[in-house]
Amino acid sequence: MNPPREPSSESSHDHHGLHKLSVTTLVIAALGVVFGDIGTSPIYTLRECFSPASPHHIDPSRAHILGVVSLILWSLILLICIKYLVCVLRADNKGEGGILSLMALAAHGLSEQSRRRACIVILGLAGAALLFGDGIITPAISVLSAVEGLKDGGLLGTPPTLPDAAATWEIQRQWLIVAITAVILIALFSAQFLGTDRVGRFFGPLTALWFLTLAAMGCSHLTANTDILAAFNPIHGWHFLTTSGHAGFVILGSVFLAVTGGEALYADMGHFGPNPIRRAWFYLVFPALALNYLGQGALLLNNPEAARSPFFQMAPQWATLPLVLLATAATVIASQALITGTYSLTLSAVQLGYLPRISIRHTSEHARGQIYIPLVNWALMLACLALVVTFRSSSNLAAAYGVAVTMTMLITTILFGFVARLLWRWSLPATLAVCSIFGIIEAGFLAANLTKFFHGGWFPIATGAIIFAVMTTWATGRKLVRARLDQSALSHEALVESLNRRPPITVPGTAIFLTSTRGRTPIAMLHSLKHFGAIHQRVIFLTIEVLDEPWILPSRRLTIEPVGTGFWRVTGRIGFMQKPNVPRLLRQCNSLGLDINPDHATFFTGREIIVPSARPGMARWREHLFALASSLAQQPASYFQIPVGRVIELGQQVEI
Repeated sequence: MNPPREPSSESSHDHHGLHKLSVTTLVIAALGVVFGDIGTSPIYTLRECFSPASPHHIDPSRAHILGVVSLILWSLILLICIKYLVCVLRADNKGEGGILSLMALAAHGLSEQSRRRACIVILGLAGAALLFGDGIITPAISVLSAVEGLKDGGLLGTPPTLPDAAATWEIQRQWLIVAITAVILIALFSAQFLGTDRVGRFFGPLTALWFLTLAAMGCSHLTANTDILAAFNPIHGWHFLTTSGHAGFVILGSVFLAVTGGEALYADMGHFGPNPIRRAWFYLVFPALALNYLGQGALLLNNPEAARSPFFQMAPQWATLPLVLLATAATVIASQALITGTYSLTLSAVQLGYLPRISIRHTSEHARGQIYIPLVNWALMLACLALVVTFRSSSNLAAAYGVAVTMTMLITTILFGFVARLLWRWSLPATLAVCSIFGIIEAGFLAANLTKFFHGGWFPIATGAIIFAVMTTWATGRKLVRARLDQSALSHEALVESLNRRPPITVPGTAIFLTSTRGRTPIAMLHSLKHFGAIHQRVIFLTIEVLDEPWILPSRRLTIEPVGTGFWRVTGRIGFMQKPNVPRLLRQCNSLGLDINPDHATFFTGREIIVPSARPGMARWREHLFALASSLAQQPASYFQIPVGRVIELGQQVEI
């Protein structure tokens, strides 16, 4: 057999195949996935600031209107235009974005025992956990706010004159809106198996129409009262904050609704690249949003009574129904952006070892980032439906919205500071200056949103806390299991030496043993020798390592080392955005001089049965949580895409 040889060097290529698509195509596709959440904020942002139905509202006086619109515009400029589009999108982790990619980038090169690395990892996991909470609320509030346009636009008729009859009619109307919203959400989640690629191509042109509609509606009212253009002067926003007292501080929680969805611009960068996202924002999305907020402000200056629903009041009566339909489609797209982000986040967490293995399906042969995760999909759907039925109106849900997003944005700013300082070598004054500007703004928004904690803001924080506990417990539990197994570990070299002294019976064929630790003989191998007293003609120890990079080129993916006669050690490397495919990986060994046919090999995998004990490690409740998660994890054969008929699984109990 020829000795293994090094693979030939390969030129770097775009793993998504984005170079094959025109910039215009990517911009339109990005509109259908990335900007849905932030693009539907005009439906409810100013309404929550001024509507009497909102639990936190202020009078629509001229000074208040100019102040609030000014705060919205400058929040978009500072946090979205400058922070995300100019600064954070530069934190490109081999083509991928998102808070876990940023965490991996910030922690790159730091030792496992480093306190700084531990701090970065905790921050990243906390931000990821909070994003899961946000992913539950966004579809619910977005679709519900659009369907409420039927009520706000007067399409559901007028209430009866008798008070009792009017109250009954109002309840029936609200439950009708809830039912319509539930049907739309069920349809949305049921279509996810088609894949983000198809959904984005379908939604892209529709989203472009939505933003053009926003701009047209804004212009139609802006020309009627150009005084609102004074809102571009930040002094109006500052004057509002300093003279409105507690009411002005609390209203920041509603102003923040205008920038929710900003995190999606970075999280979905891997699907389209930074340049198409920047072009879509500056050429279409930001101008349309700014014009619409200015138009709503102009409408309120002329007619303060429109405060109950300024967005739908902007449209003439004949256009209300088409606008409601278009808004509903736009909010479905907003939901799609968060669902897509949640899938990517889950895949990263699984590959980095912070969540147990679950079924992940790739929905595109060409775009590797296009995935569908059934468990996450249906869990999100049930949670969204529960929220809609519990809160029943978007105003009630708005109280729960914003807390988790603000915390995530603040964590992103801190992690960006680590990347700028440690990786890009920015000076300390420059790093502090940039991050302090963003951090102070976001801390103010967070403080304002925390006033809504007992009105529903507790929900995303509680959800995030549960997911954070699961992720940290899983990571700690896996370390404890590896430590227990290492206590009785035998190196590959020691095993080969022992077998050479007392050779067992040899049977024809190739045996492939999966081991989580490179160089350590897997327990499955020792059990096989103990029970069968025989060994295959050729034995391969296979370790799959997940690196803190999203994508690994084929030239770096494999290392092959001879251990002894008939024994080989193969190390496969994948990125945290790649799903392992062991048969495909083994076929690549043929080009390196080690001929393997996975269809004729026998795979041996180990499965640990976790037994909580009084031994030092984790709290008892965390040990039971880890044992439960371990029992629910996907089988190794299925996760590594090994043919089930070629697998022998051997298990053992492990006390932690």
